[in-house]
Amino acid sequence: MHYYSSQPNYKYLVVGTDVSIPLSNGKYTKEINFDNAATTPPLTSVMKAVNDFAPWYSSIHRGTGYKSNLSSEIYDATRKTVADFVNMDRDYSTVIFVKNTTEAINKVSNKLSQVIHNGIILSSFMEHHSNDLPWRKNFNMDYINLDNKGNLSLEDCEQKLKKYNGKVRLVTISGASNVTGYKTDIHAFAKLAHRYGAKILIDGAQLIPHSPIDMKPSYSNDHIDYLVFSGHKIYAPFGTGVLIGPKNVFKYGSPTQVGGGTVKIVTPKSVMWDDVPYKEEAGTPNIMGVVALNASLMEMNKLGMHNIENMELNLTEYTLNKLNRIKDIIIYGNENDCDNRIGIITFNIKGLHHSVVANILSKEAGISVRSGCFCAQPYVQKLLYLTKNDINELKRNPRYPRPGMVRISFGLYNDYSEVDILIELLEKIVKNKSYYLKKYPSKHHKISSSARY
Repeated sequence: MHYYSSQPNYKYLVVGTDVSIPLSNGKYTKEINFDNAATTPPLTSVMKAVNDFAPWYSSIHRGTGYKSNLSSEIYDATRKTVADFVNMDRDYSTVIFVKNTTEAINKVSNKLSQVIHNGIILSSFMEHHSNDLPWRKNFNMDYINLDNKGNLSLEDCEQKLKKYNGKVRLVTISGASNVTGYKTDIHAFAKLAHRYGAKILIDGAQLIPHSPIDMKPSYSNDHIDYLVFSGHKIYAPFGTGVLIGPKNVFKYGSPTQVGGGTVKIVTPKSVMWDDVPYKEEAGTPNIMGVVALNASLMEMNKLGMHNIENMELNLTEYTLNKLNRIKDIIIYGNENDCDNRIGIITFNIKGLHHSVVANILSKEAGISVRSGCFCAQPYVQKLLYLTKNDINELKRNPRYPRPGMVRISFGLYNDYSEVDILIELLEKIVKNKSYYLKKYPSKHHKISSSARY
């Protein structure tokens, strides 16, 4: 890869990149936002679309006035934008608007619980809690193991599919990890799941802003059955998410949430549910969020997802090469594989709690990162090699300073100069740990010497 070759400057496309924030010395500096895996700022085109639409805002599928009809047309047209963005098979699948990825997965879990009574859901130890806990509530579960780099093991997935002999009804995995940035070969897992009679759900929250996704036609053996993602991860932070799934799954039975907008006819003793997808979108829809999502996807298409992916991978490789040269920095995941990942890097500095490092970066240079377990505690526990005793100690003392990591995550607007500022400060921290610990005191400490911390 060539780090500086024709690197575009996309800062002008994003709201808030020119905002100055205070430092501990009383000065102000432009924020460096390396916390894009948590949420992304809105694109300027998204804000323009929302503001332009605001005077025309009205209820969806409820009124007969011009504004209501216009709002409804835009709302439904965005389903096509979403479908085209991921190459959805429109004969097989439907687009359901939800609040976020978490709600989407809960909706699928609750819907499948109506028809699956003795089946098994196969997830993985790499998942965000949102692709774990909703399944625990309704099903018996098992988990795909990881290899020694923290990547999903395709071999272990097949072993478990064989072991359960057709009882696994769904394989549900992340398209990309919010901890290590590892990118799953979603079509290889889809092909494997289908071979053993299971469907596949891809949590696309981290994948969709950084890499092109092709759900493929339903007749393909590596077709993606369910895809979920959030608008706020792809520069449209206005409370809209997407659930794509088979029409037939949602066509029958009761909606997972009932109320206004889900019915055709209601009598004192009976209900006739509306058609898909409307029966699964209870209440007044978030048209502003949908307008934002539509504008975001159109802008991403204009920029080109392959271009965005390559640019962010170049930046990631550059950063990893710099980090690897700094003494006492531990990088998690496969730092040598820059092809099968997105722009997420997690690390620790030996002798410093992750929260202290994050605080120093913020107060000294205006660098925003995330520290902790990133709502993926089982994965982080494995990457840190925590023992059962370590975990039991955490259970006994839930307020105990938690082990974790520092995460940097890139967006399309980050650049090499920002990485250079990060690297320069990390080098200072490593060389002057006592100074920074005195300046930013903390009672946090590592749990045990067994942890890779």
